[in-house]
Amino acid sequence: MPAAAETAAFAEVPTPVGPFVLAVTETGLAASGWASAHGSRARLAERLGLPEVHDADRTAFAVAELNAYFAGDLKVFVTPIDWRLMSGSRLRVLQALHQVPYGTAVTYGELAARSGSSVPARGIGSIMGSNPIPIFVPCHRVVAGSGLGGFSGGEGVETKRRLLTHEGYLQPTLLDL
Repeated sequence: MPAAAETAAFAEVPTPVGPFVLAVTETGLAASGWASAHGSRARLAERLGLPEVHDADRTAFAVAELNAYFAGDLKVFVTPIDWRLMSGSRLRVLQALHQVPYGTAVTYGELAARSGSSVPARGIGSIMGSNPIPIFVPCHRVVAGSGLGGFSGGEGVETKRRLLTHEGYLQPTLLDL
């Protein structure tokens, strides 16, 4: 867990999939999410339990990477991640997910195997639904064997479809034109 004297700096970034909030500790990106949902700035601050500081320098690199990703200029995020709020199987699964390359996807079962976790596919889905750092830790790249599967961020499965289309994993539809 972060030290008691630690703080979080926040930034809100407009993206093609809705306004996105980032929370960065002294160690790295600790949380992110859609501003219109559970990822609101206040909810992220509450979840982290850290006082907010105004520090645009601390958030600048993550903001720049997110913008470059949506511009099509970034395929690998190198923003440091603050993994200290996670532990056990959840940490192993999210760290394995962090390694899934741009433009690819894995099934829930494949992610369980990659993580070395005994968590069943349904449990992997639950971990994806509570991923504290979407996009940077790409839960949108986990799909069901029979299709896209679920997604709790943004506008749900439509946001997942748009992210996977952006990355070239899915082909654009007439709706994207």
